[in-house]
Amino acid sequence: MSMKFEEYVQHDAMGLAELVRQGEVQPSELVSTALSRVEAVQPQLNVLARRMDEEHRRQLQQPLDKARPFAGVPFLLKDLFQEAAGWPTGCGSRSMQHVKADADADVVRRWREAGLIFIGQTNTPEFGARNVTEPLVSGPTRNPWDKSRTPGGSSGGSASAVAAGVVPMAGANDGGGSIRIPAACCGLFGLKVGRGRVSLGPQFGEPMNGVAVQGVVSRSVRDTAASLDALQGPEPHAPYFMPGPSRSYLEASQEPLRPLRIGFSWASPLGTEVHPEARLAVEQAAHLLASLGHHVEEAEPEVDGTQLAQDFLLNWFACQAAIVDDIIERHGARASDFEPDTRAMASVGRSVSGPELMRSLGRWNDHVHALSRFHQRFDFWLSPTLSAPPIRIGEMDTPRSLQLINELVSGLKLSGLLRHTPQFKHITIQNLAWTPYTQLANITGRPAMSVPLHWSTQGLPLGVQFTGALDSEFKLLQLAFQLEAAQPWFDRRPAI
Repeated sequence: MSMKFEEYVQHDAMGLAELVRQGEVQPSELVSTALSRVEAVQPQLNVLARRMDEEHRRQLQQPLDKARPFAGVPFLLKDLFQEAAGWPTGCGSRSMQHVKADADADVVRRWREAGLIFIGQTNTPEFGARNVTEPLVSGPTRNPWDKSRTPGGSSGGSASAVAAGVVPMAGANDGGGSIRIPAACCGLFGLKVGRGRVSLGPQFGEPMNGVAVQGVVSRSVRDTAASLDALQGPEPHAPYFMPGPSRSYLEASQEPLRPLRIGFSWASPLGTEVHPEARLAVEQAAHLLASLGHHVEEAEPEVDGTQLAQDFLLNWFACQAAIVDDIIERHGARASDFEPDTRAMASVGRSVSGPELMRSLGRWNDHVHALSRFHQRFDFWLSPTLSAPPIRIGEMDTPRSLQLINELVSGLKLSGLLRHTPQFKHITIQNLAWTPYTQLANITGRPAMSVPLHWSTQGLPLGVQFTGALDSEFKLLQLAFQLEAAQPWFDRRPAI
């Protein structure tokens, strides 16, 4: 048996868990409904990398503990850095499709303990290295609001599935905007927590030098808050952890919020073009905040956006090289098992010297200080999450001519020379032009969130971003809960 879909989508994850606790529905019925929805939308949207039928059947056979916060609720893991024991985590790459995990990732274990039932793993770009979800191994994921558009990346499969009603909340992670970008594209709430708040172990300690964090995309603020309650906290193998909260995030998110000081801007930190809809999204959010009693004024952090982008990408390329070389060494992959863009990024990364990388990492401290000076005056920086509404599928494809040049340069080991040309810097900056606002929170390790407050005249979601100071997750969730009450988005669903 299954629950009727129209009833299913009226509830967030906590609401479904409450129905289970009251005995109004069985977990098997929820799973059946979710899988029926997968069958309906997968041919249109391509949200899943793989189903996990054996996994959910095994979980359903276990005794049900109704005290768990998400008891019996279907859930999707992201197919990247969210390993489930005995299952491959393909990372959007042909090179990893058959490599099975020995143990659960910490977040996966904690989601299990919270009562979630895993029904599948969501599509992601290769190693999460793009802001769209179009891996060659499994094809592009599409946005349910407009199937010609991207749901963003790298948690695009998760965001598309949640927006399409497969599950109310899904696993995501964020190394440069990969929670917030898809949330903004799909009309969802997405919180990137601060560095050290949630463990990335046991397989990883501090991947990508600390820029990456784990989390979810969801339709409700309370689901994200309750998931954070389940995920946060120390692990014995973690390199460090943030001090534990004084009370639960779920409780705090619903507490009254004092008036805040919020600086807002819409100009791209890279000096690139910003769509009028992105500017309008910020202006309308600023008016809403003022109507709620907050002090709002035009201001932005004095961050060198171009330098920050270059420092972000230098680290990114070096990490891609390390990932590719490690997979080749440990799992016997061939160069042809990786996408051309990945090979090009890895080639550039191999040209980065140790001293050069260390100098770049040292400049991260400059960016931290610039943002902290801003937060001495303001609680949050309000900006667009994206510089434009969701772009079309294929719009970020590397032209074939440039792919051939990349292959030639890589083969001749000339990437180090190419990297220092004005043309290369222009190309790399242009690749971030659609998402120029999100990397700051990753580099500085600060929390940030995308809130679905705006839809374009074409009916496309376009979230706004709030970047917070150190240890500001409580305050971000409180503001998100206030905005959700003032301008609800839960019932806005795509017609698919």
